[in-house]
Amino acid sequence: MEDLKKILTEHPFFKGLDEEHFALIVGCASNVRIDAGKMILREGEEANHFYLIRSGKVTLQLMTPNKGPVIIETLDEGDILGWSWLVPPYTWHFDAKALELTRMIALDGKCLRNKCENDHHLGYELLKRFADIMMKRLESTRLQLLDIYGDRS
Repeated sequence: MEDLKKILTEHPFFKGLDEEHFALIVGCASNVRIDAGKMILREGEEANHFYLIRSGKVTLQLMTPNKGPVIIETLDEGDILGWSWLVPPYTWHFDAKALELTRMIALDGKCLRNKCENDHHLGYELLKRFADIMMKRLESTRLQLLDIYGDRS
């Protein structure tokens, strides 16, 4: 657990978070390894985790009727994967696939939601941090949709 705490406290996403909140967050964390080519999450499935990518590359994909999967963004070391655990109905909005062997810290969303219910300050801090990620992902999606459905003249 000490290694997980060190990794999390040094990550920019968690910068400035109170020490007491780190203890709560670390209790919900574990190391995971995903082999190249494996799906990490699928659109519409239950979202109960988010991930801090330690190494590897992950694509965020959106299924389109005419083109199949369209890559919205490629994430790598230091990026955060997954915000759907935070917002009801807690289902994934994209697919994510490991392009290469990927090591991550998984944070249990159910565990964190319970801790946020008991500590609203923690919940607000996490929500502020995830709002930035959501905006960036939505902007990436918007740009991809412009490319797919843009002017065909």
